[in-house]
Amino acid sequence: METQKKAEQETRIFKPTPDQPAPLVSVGVIGWLKENLFNSTINSLLTVIALLFLWYSVPPLISWAIIDATWSFVPEPCSPEKSGACWTFVFVKFRVLMLGLYPEQFLWRPALAFTIFAAVCVITAFRLLGTRLLIGLWFFCPLPIFFLINGGFALETVSQTLWGGLMLSTGLAGIGILLSIPLGIILALGRRSKLILIKSLCVATIECIRGVPLITILFMASVMLPIFLPQGMDINNLLRVQIGIILFSSAYIAEVVRGGLQAIPPGQIEAASSLGLKSWTVTCFVVLPQALRHVIPSLIGRCVALFKDTSLVIIVGLLDFLGMIKASAQDPEWLGYDAEAYVFCALIYWIICFSMSQYGKSIEHRNQW
Repeated sequence: METQKKAEQETRIFKPTPDQPAPLVSVGVIGWLKENLFNSTINSLLTVIALLFLWYSVPPLISWAIIDATWSFVPEPCSPEKSGACWTFVFVKFRVLMLGLYPEQFLWRPALAFTIFAAVCVITAFRLLGTRLLIGLWFFCPLPIFFLINGGFALETVSQTLWGGLMLSTGLAGIGILLSIPLGIILALGRRSKLILIKSLCVATIECIRGVPLITILFMASVMLPIFLPQGMDINNLLRVQIGIILFSSAYIAEVVRGGLQAIPPGQIEAASSLGLKSWTVTCFVVLPQALRHVIPSLIGRCVALFKDTSLVIIVGLLDFLGMIKASAQDPEWLGYDAEAYVFCALIYWIICFSMSQYGKSIEHRNQW
């Protein structure tokens, strides 16, 4: 009897009252469509337009990219009779797109470096180590990777002018992220300092860098900086570009972190100070962890933007991933395959950026609990 009454209560239909609107009743797929896609005139119109766009664009795209495409690994141009994509171009140019002009006899070195980097990424994604060990691992990881790719000790040195492709893009972005985040935190804390000199230097640094585009900084680092160096002193072009990227990113990260610092209630700082904690202890263990937790989405956004900004280094003579895509598409033997090159480039960029955003989302979700 009680079970029957409970079932009647769960299945009864509520009658709307003036202060209680009628709930939406969903019946399978049709109900979901009515509630989400056709719940108003404007949404219905937009849904129809979107469906028409997909109907006329997706089938030709699938036909070009998959059904009618050429997937041969033979290093020969595709037949002109084929109307689909020629992915043979990507297979033939794959090594150049990934590593640039890196010598073929030393390919085991970037392969080993990539294995180390992938292992660190897996350890980070699955949280196989504690936070402190993980941070230390990320700051130690670039050293063996650099010596493997560049050479040194018992390995033959490979000129950095031969570096390029996705290896160069991920290297510039990885080092830039690792160094710009702590530098940005220092600048943000310095901007809030009570010491006028430190505050003025941090404000001037942040505003000067944020007031110019990244292209200007890259030109200054690559072209203008060698002019002001003492005679006989030379800094590698790649190192100058890397420093420019780090400074540019750190200025924006400083403003992101400053927004998080301003979100911390003053009462927490006063409470921690009343316990006898020193100011640096309060900042490192009370204020900063909460501030960084508040700005995780913005920090991840800046990291994604930094990775995409590495494509601008082509203007100072460095062929990153996008630069190698452009150079490969201009090969006389493979003219006419620009679309395949840029589709492959977009896919790789999307995979990396989407992975970074998903990892940031997982960090944000974990900190909420």
